Amino acid sequence: MADTFAAIATPLGEGGVGIVRVSGPGSLNIMKGVFKECPDKVEPRHVYYGHALDASGNVIDEMICIYMRAPHTFTGEDVVEFQAHGSNVSLRLIVMSAISAGARIADPGEFTKLAFLNGKLDLSQAEAVIDLIKARSEKPLSIASDQLNGSLGQEIVAIRNNIKDVLAQMAVNIDFPDEDIEQVSCDEFITELKRQNDRLQSLIKSSEFGKIAREGIKIALVGRTNVGKSSLLNGLLGENRAIVTDIPGTTRDTIEESSSIGGYPIVVVDTAGIRDTDDVIEQIGIERSKNEIEEADLVVMVADGSTELAAEDFEIAEHVANKKVMLVINKEDLGMTAAQSDIDKLKSIIGCDTGDIVYTSVKTVKGIGKVRDAIERNLARGFIKSDGGNIVTNERHKDALVRAKAALVHGIELLEMREPLEVAEIEVHDSFQILGEIIGETASEEILDTVFSKFCLGK
Repeated sequence: MADTFAAIATPLGEGGVGIVRVSGPGSLNIMKGVFKECPDKVEPRHVYYGHALDASGNVIDEMICIYMRAPHTFTGEDVVEFQAHGSNVSLRLIVMSAISAGARIADPGEFTKLAFLNGKLDLSQAEAVIDLIKARSEKPLSIASDQLNGSLGQEIVAIRNNIKDVLAQMAVNIDFPDEDIEQVSCDEFITELKRQNDRLQSLIKSSEFGKIAREGIKIALVGRTNVGKSSLLNGLLGENRAIVTDIPGTTRDTIEESSSIGGYPIVVVDTAGIRDTDDVIEQIGIERSKNEIEEADLVVMVADGSTELAAEDFEIAEHVANKKVMLVINKEDLGMTAAQSDIDKLKSIIGCDTGDIVYTSVKTVKGIGKVRDAIERNLARGFIKSDGGNIVTNERHKDALVRAKAALVHGIELLEMREPLEVAEIEVHDSFQILGEIIGETASEEILDTVFSKFCLGK
């Protein structure tokens, strides 16, 4: 008989509501042991109000209970949810009461793993649950939601089915070469397998966009001291994260914060002003700034347009010239003193076009909006590319797709060289099996353990 297990399903911390979830064949008995006002006959999917009791019969908290009968539950087994106040103490006591009534503590990810084992989700959908929980902005949330609904799994199934049809016909050609059975030509095999290879290539290519959607785009703010980098950081974040003063060298170390632009997660790094200094601490910050510039996906160089540009501006431009750079000419509100010829020289050094230059004042909401809009346009042009199909965000999926494609390509090459069909069939079958790892059809216990170990305890 399967175990019945319990765990807190909501994040620890103070809140209006906290949930303890129980799953397994003994869920109803656990409810009767924990819920003081439990009726003799419990109706599935009815809400009952009452109190939680500890093992000694003492009242823990007010709560409502919901009993859901298998197989129409997330896990595919009987489930009970205790919804009490969001108190860490209260929820822990309810879990302890459930254990006293016969449950055990759930392992990390056990609820979702059970849903997978009971056929409620394929493995790609189960992993989408993690992505949904960890999504930091609208776009990755939308991608994870699509995958949770089965969009990626359905495409993998469709590709596998087409490959399986080819394998079936290959078997016919191999096993019954002289029988009066319609044979499929080698060229027909090649055509169909190339079609599936193109679909795999499209999914692999989408992983470039998927990585950006999942991890975010790293943006480094650079420029000489006191040009407005910290004001820009604060404006992009919508909070006073960095100290802003007129004293050069205020930012002595890099400051890294997360935000979103256009629904995509971004990581913004405010770097220390790059200049010659005898201050040891500031020197360390400048070295870190140079490292952040190397790692950045996009560099936003800020220059002070209210003064003449300095040699230091051009030195910084030379330092970032090998990166993707957007130029912000700041302090427009103070009047433009910087010569247009010098700005054109900066533009030439860093290799940006007119669309990558913003004239603004980052101390105003409108000025920050101009920079945000320019960054969004830049990202859309340079990073955010998707053909509207499925987007691969999971490294495990990408690895499996790359291996499956390699096997399929090798099989196609063997067919084109007119090698024995039996040899090509091995490679094509390998591709079919590898694709099964993504949806869990051929995933080993080791893969499953690795996937579900990443889940939190109550999920």
